[in-house]
Formats: sequence, C-alpha cells, structure tokens
Amino acid sequence: MWRGLWTLVARAARGPRSPRPCTRQGSGAPAPGSGATIFALSSGQGRCGIAVIRTSGPASGQALRSLTAPRDLPPARKACLRLLSDPRSEEPLDHALVLWFPGPQSFTGEDCAEFYVHGGPAVVSGVLQALGSVPGLRPAEAGEFTRRAFAHGKLSLTEVEGLADLIHAETEAQRRQALRQLDGELSHLCRGWAETLTKALAHVEAYIDFGEDDNLEEGVLDQADSEVRELEVALGAHLRDARRGQRLRSGAHVVVAGPPNAGKSSLVNLLSRKPVSIVSPEPGTTRDVLETPVDLAGFPALLSDTAGLREGVGPVEQEGVRRAQKRLEQADLILAVLDASDLASASSCNFLDTVVIPAGAGSPNGSSQRLLLVLNKSDLLPAGGPDPSPDLPPHLLLSCLTGKGLDGFLEALRKELAALCGDPSTGPPLLTRARHQHHLQGCLDALGHYKQAKDLALAAEALRVARGHLTRITGGGGTEEILDIIFRDFCVGK
Repeated sequence: MWRGLWTLVARAARGPRSPRPCTRQGSGAPAPGSGATIFALSSGQGRCGIAVIRTSGPASGQALRSLTAPRDLPPARKACLRLLSDPRSEEPLDHALVLWFPGPQSFTGEDCAEFYVHGGPAVVSGVLQALGSVPGLRPAEAGEFTRRAFAHGKLSLTEVEGLADLIHAETEAQRRQALRQLDGELSHLCRGWAETLTKALAHVEAYIDFGEDDNLEEGVLDQADSEVRELEVALGAHLRDARRGQRLRSGAHVVVAGPPNAGKSSLVNLLSRKPVSIVSPEPGTTRDVLETPVDLAGFPALLSDTAGLREGVGPVEQEGVRRAQKRLEQADLILAVLDASDLASASSCNFLDTVVIPAGAGSPNGSSQRLLLVLNKSDLLPAGGPDPSPDLPPHLLLSCLTGKGLDGFLEALRKELAALCGDPSTGPPLLTRARHQHHLQGCLDALGHYKQAKDLALAAEALRVARGHLTRITGGGGTEEILDIIFRDFCVGK
C-alpha cells in the first residue's frame, strides 16, 4: 500500500502535464543552450579603471585560447595575467586578468570566461571586436546571461527578479530586500508551500485509489484538510502584506500638504536636498503637483509637493487645489504641514478639520493611509515657551529654516515608512511584484474551491491548480511572454 502511496506522491509532484515551455528568445535570438556562445561588456559604460567582459557558451574556451594564444586555459576559477591579442592580426590589445569557469560550475551553468581589461574605450572596443571575430561567438542581448542561468536551474524566477532589483536598488532598504530575494528566501518559502500541497494531493489521491479497500490508515483526508487550512492562513497573511513589498520596490507615495505658506515647499526641498520647489513668502506659489523620487531615511519614496489647500482666488489655483486633493486620496503617507505661529487662522483650522482629524480617526474603508502632523516655523515661537497647540493630535515641531527638530522628524518618518514598506531585514520575505500577488491569490482561490468540492476528484484538481500557481512564482510552467517581460529589464552583459 505504501508503495502505491509514494507513486501517487511522485505523480502529484510532477503535476498536470502541460505543453513544454518555449525557450526561444522573444527577439529571435537562439535559446539558451542552443550552441551559441555570447559575449558582452558586463561592467558600466565609459572610462573606468577596470572593465569586465564575459562570455558564456561552448566556445568560451576557444575564445579564451584565441585571445591569449599560444597559452593554455588557466586553472579553473583562478585569476591569471595574460597578454590579449587580436586573433586575426596578432596585434597586442591589453595586459589583462582572465578567469576560466568551466560549466556547470559557473553563473550561467555553461562554460564561461571573463576578461578584466583596462577600462579605456579603445581597449574595450578592441577586445569586443576580437571576440566577435572568433567563430561561434555573437554579442549577447539584454538579460541573456541571467536567462541562461535560469534555463540551467542556477536561479529560480524569484531569484532572477531579486537580482534585477539588486541592480536597480537605490536605497538601503531596497538593497536589503533584493539581497534576501536573490538569496532564495521567497523561492524557498513557495517551494515549501508547494510541498505541503503535494502531500495533501497525495493523501486525497490515495483515498480515491485505496479508500474503498479500507487499505489506508484513518484520518488521511483529515490530515489533508488540516494542511490546507494552515496554508490558507499563511497565504492570507502574505496577501494582506503584499502592498508593503511593492512599495519597498517602487517607492511609497508621500504627499506634503497643508494650507498656503505653511512651509510645504521648504520641507520638500529639505528632504530632497535640492531646490525642487520655489519658496516664496507669497501664498499660492505652488499651483501644480511637483513630484521627485527621494531616499527618505533609507526607504524609497515619491515625494509630492502640492498647492496650498484653500478656496482658490483664480481658476489656475483652483485646479492646483483640486489636484492636491486628488493626490491626498492616493497618498500612502501624508506629511501635514502647518505654520506653528499661525494655528488660529481660518486656513489652518479648515485643514485640521478636513484632513488631519479625519485621518486620525481612520477611514471607514480601512485604508492603510497614514499621516504625520508637522508644525513648521518653530523658530518663530518664543524660546522656552509652552506648546503652542496642546489640543492638537500628536505632532512634531520643526524649523525648515534652522533645521531644529529635523532629527526627530526623520526618525518618526523612518518608522512610518518602515510600517508602510516593511522591514527588509526581519520577518518573512515580502512580495515585491504584482505577479507574486496574482499567483498567491490564485492559489488561495483554488484552495477555496477545494474546501467546497463535493467530489474528491474535483478536490484533487483544485489542489493541482493551487500547486501550479505556487510553482509558477518560482518559474515552473512560465510562458515565454512572462519571461520576456522579466528579462527585458536587465542590461546587456547581465
């Protein structure tokens, strides 16, 4: 009986038979492993001390021999100094370090060679032209090295996405999150969930095949139901947290709002460290939404400076106010700015009543919008005087002119952004792409169908569908179109 059960486990692990995924490059280039050897500059463009040129494919060894003739291949994974020469004219090109990575112990899983040459444009161009003259070599396309690593099982699809995010990371939080994903934390989590579903599916199919013979131990279906319930809880927790990972990758939307002349533009310039907005004592200077991407306390954010909220004196300012109100509705975090020396004005009171207090009370739809109340121009208050606003909601005193209170404000801002984007150094791995969220939601929906199924065959099919969604997160059963979208974000040489 157990032999039959393990046969079902193996059958469940394989999943439903699906068409063989196409590996043809969307641009018409040969697929990974098709015999072509690719080469490209893998370091940045422009003059530099050292430039890295890499090859991948079966002709990599021949390319290395051709440029370093008559020398043999260097020992595997050991840097050696060699004179590079053009194989056609035998003209010296450069003295360079070369590395030889025989497959499958390489980044792509194929034979690879790397040339560490001096970074002058003439040197780089000469080496690339020399490689292009070696039979069987062609220039690589964007992301082709990484795509070959994926095709040879060196990276899962989530690890590929983590590598892309690491290359594009601009803040400390983005770097930490991308490195965790590149290390395989999300793929390991999804594989663990898939194994759970494989076991549950094996139990259900075992009951279908052997249940009538009373040849199974009791509680087989109960065990499957228990595993599915636990998985539903875990999936639901990650889906509720999905927006945090996407904010961490693309940036939280932070909107600076307040009445005219409260110092909104001064705060935007202070946070962005450049003169993004015009600062003037004249009310209504900002009439459109000015946006700039910034690194706020290590987190990525899109910072928006908006028009002062008041009854506009003209059609242009009225349009600016309308756009400001629209941005407030879309904001992940509102930096509400008031003039600490002018809290009793009609515009300040109206802003408190219409924006600050409703946000503090929470929205009826349960949105995750957050608000920090900042009282600017604290330098205009009497020194050592009492709090000018004891009846206001929790707030921070700040002077954009002198910088007093800035450290406390940045720490409060960091805590708000950490709550919005998640802490990339702790906790479970975050979902950073809509693709992850789509497949987790599909898995959860399929588990709902499993619970509602009256027929065991339908229940087993629901488990197969759920497991298929999890495997597609890490790259199993992916379509060519999805792969093209993911790999086109890479630069040539990666």
